[in-house]
This record gives sequence, structure tokens and C-alpha cells, in this order.
Amino acid sequence: MSDSETLPAGARDIAAGYAFTGPALELGALLWDGECHADAPVRIPLSVLNRHGLVAGATGTGKTKTLQLIAEQLSAQGVPVFLADVKGDLSGVARPGQPGDRVRRRAGEVGQRWAPAGFPAEFLALGGLGHGIPVRATVTSFGPVLLAKVLELNRTQEQSLGLVFHYADTKGLELVDLKDLRAVVAFLTSDEGKEELRGIGGLSAATAGVILRSLTAFEAQGMADFFGEPEFDTADLLRTATDGRGVVSVLELPAVQDRPRLFSTFLMWLLADLFHDLPEIGDVDKPRLVFFFDEAHLLFDDASKAFLEAVTQTVRLIRSKGVGVFFVTQSPKDVPSDVLGQLGNRVQHALRAFTPDDHKALKATVKTFPDSAYDLEELLTRLGTGEAVVTVLGEEGAPTPVAATRLRAPGSLMGPVDADGLEQAVRGSALFGRYAQAVDRESAYEKLSAAPRQSHEEAPRAAGAGGRPEEEPSLVEQVVGSGVFKSLARSVGTQLGREITRSLFGTARRRR
Repeated sequence: MSDSETLPAGARDIAAGYAFTGPALELGALLWDGECHADAPVRIPLSVLNRHGLVAGATGTGKTKTLQLIAEQLSAQGVPVFLADVKGDLSGVARPGQPGDRVRRRAGEVGQRWAPAGFPAEFLALGGLGHGIPVRATVTSFGPVLLAKVLELNRTQEQSLGLVFHYADTKGLELVDLKDLRAVVAFLTSDEGKEELRGIGGLSAATAGVILRSLTAFEAQGMADFFGEPEFDTADLLRTATDGRGVVSVLELPAVQDRPRLFSTFLMWLLADLFHDLPEIGDVDKPRLVFFFDEAHLLFDDASKAFLEAVTQTVRLIRSKGVGVFFVTQSPKDVPSDVLGQLGNRVQHALRAFTPDDHKALKATVKTFPDSAYDLEELLTRLGTGEAVVTVLGEEGAPTPVAATRLRAPGSLMGPVDADGLEQAVRGSALFGRYAQAVDRESAYEKLSAAPRQSHEEAPRAAGAGGRPEEEPSLVEQVVGSGVFKSLARSVGTQLGREITRSLFGTARRRR
């Protein structure tokens, strides 16, 4: 008698839905009537991981360990992984785990041959804040839609910011850092820039002033370090180690976890940049990259219609480029329905039901699952830590039966790597020399602030004999007094360089 024939009838039907023939990730073992059946593995085919997914559940239910479990198996299969580490406890994926009674007990319950193992990892940090290779974006590349969300602009202001970007793009003015953008806005709000302002239409001087003040306040909060060069090349997320395992890129976010709008929007920039650069490959045996988008609800909070539409379309289309995206959040209701409908692989940890709102969220979550042999409304409130309700896409693309699952234990360290260990890993990285030092090359600010050179005859008269040096002019004075912008003011059609082209998210295409 086979193992599956010893299962209760209901469990047997569910287990049959996970009997895949091709390569698959092992999630855990089936739970049925309070028993864990090690002979009924719950798995997810490697070939469907570009169909996207959701890992959800209340705080403390085991989501982080689930991410670690999936990430290390993807790495072992040669698939690069991107993890956003908000709390700082995913860095342990780089170190072998530690055996103990809890690990041994869990492995025995789910039929796992547990062995400690670390995986090739790269540590990144936004703007270099924290332990990691600095991740920066140019303002031009970031684009107006994402920047408007970071600056907390309303819909009208977002559209106006888009016009400012369009103006800079058509003039060939590359916006590398925030001072470049301020220089353009400063000119457009000056007396000399009124004609230019009218020329781009739909942008009031008052709204331009609001944008300028928002930029100034944003910089005052220490946000300037996130924008600049060298810009992070998202192709570096697609690497494999010399032994063929996929590199796990861990974006360390503890230093900026109090700036959720910033880091969630930067995650979307990384995803949008990948979308722009990668060629179409269609369905493949395994994904090119799996991208875990942690604290996903922050991405959608107070998002504009344009922003949501861009997210939805990016998620819909990026699967054909071999990238799978897993959104990680507390409840499926945190994800807009247009995006949720594209997430074919689901790992739902326990939910709490202490308040009327909790009960409403619980009922809404149950409705997002296929018909089930379980009473999901009851089950989801009594799952233990490291247990989840799972449904994935089978090898033919059809949803598998809903399976209550006791999840496997990760083989890597379930906790953070110490600060010295992280710093050593960062400085030993092949990427350190490329990204560690910020570069401030000539860009829009320098071009627009470059006053005409004085002749040798004029220079002494300007200085005066023994006269005091003039005070340094303000940004607006530097910009509107420059020869470049006087030329621009005379001709809207003037081109300073190649016009910058933009794609789906308003982000600029990377120049290779």
C-alpha cells in the first residue's frame, strides 16, 4: 500500500493535487483533522513561480521564516532572489542554521531531512544607510509618479511634477540628484521662467512653488542620499554564484524603517527598472528572479490612481520577462483587487479576529480562496506559528486544492547576522568598489548654474581693488542668471541634449 493510500479520504484528495512531476519547492506537510501527515508533502512547482504570489498573516505567525524557506530553496535551484529585510532578521540566510530541539521536532513532523546551510548573499542598503552596498537612483530614472508618492503630493501636484520632468526631458536635462530638480523648478518659478512655465501648460506658479517647498523639506529630512550616482543597476540582482546557486540580494531596511513611504516606493522603482530592461522570454522552466515585496500595504497606502494603474500593469506584464513577485503583508485586503487577482500562489498564515474589523477582514480573506474542504474561517484563526493555508498553481496552471500546511524549517540561520559580520560581507563584495563612493558629475544643476565666463579684462573691474567679495547667489539667482537658461528663455525649442524617453511607470529607460 502506497503512503497516499494510508491517508484519510479528504487528505488523499488534497495530497493528489500536489503530486507534481517536475522540480518543485518543498513547503511542508499536510494538516488534516489536527494531524500532520509527513507522507503528504505540500509543494509549489518551480515553473509557476513567475505567476506571482502572496505571503500573508498577522505579526508573529511565521511569515519571515516562510520567506527564508522559499528563498533558500530557490537559490539552491539556481534562481536569484531579492528580499526586502524590514526588521533586519533575514540576513541569516547567508549563514548555516543552528540545530536544536525545535528544529529537530519540526523536521520530524514534516518528514524533512534538515541540514544546516548558508546561501550566497549580497547585502544592500538604501543610500548606504545601514550595512549594505549603497542603492541609489537618479531622479530622472526614478520618475515623477514614484517621486510624487515619496513627496506626498496630491493628484494635481503629481501631474504638475510630471510636466516639470517632461520639460527637463525635452531639454535633455538629466536630473541626477535632488538639487538638479530644484534647479529646474526654481527657474520655472522665477520671473525669467514665466514664459517657459506657460510654454509647458497646466502648471501654475503656485503649484510649482509647493513642489519646490516639498523638495526642500524632503532634503532637510536627510533624504538626499537616496538619489544620485552611481545608480544601482538592477541587473546585479540577477547573478548566480560560482557554484550555480542563485544570489540572494537582501535589502537591509532597519535604518530606514521609519520612512516606509520612501522604501516601499524604492522597491517599486527596482521592480519597474527590471521591467524596462529585461527582454521577453515567456514561460520558462524556472524564473529568472523572484522578488519578495515586504510590507506591501505601504506601497498602496494613499496611492494615486496613476500609481496603482502602473503597479497593476507592471505586475501583469513582468511575468513574461521571467520575474515572479511575491507581495508580503498582513492581510490580502491590503492588496488592491486588480493586483490580488494576479497572485496565483498563496501562503496564508494565521489571522487574528479580536475586533469587528478583524472579523470583516477574515471573511474577506476566506472569499479569496477556492472552495475548500476546510472551514477556513475557523482554521485561519487557530493556525500555529509556522503553519499556513496554501494554494498554488499546478504545473498546468490550475489552482491546487487548499491545503493546511505545517511548514518546513529553514536550513539557514533563523535570526540576524551580527553587524561586524554584515560589514565584512559588504566590504568583501565585488559590488563594493562600484557603488560605495557617491559621484557628483555635471548634470542639470551645474549646467543651469554655469554663468558665462568673464573676460580677462572684465574680471578685475568686477572684483574691484580691495573690494569685498559678493555674497554667494541663491539657487534661483544662480539658475536664472546663467547663460544657459537665458538661452532657454528665448527659445522653448532649445535642446541641450538628447530627449529623455520614459516608459510605463514614468521612469526613464536606462542608458546602456
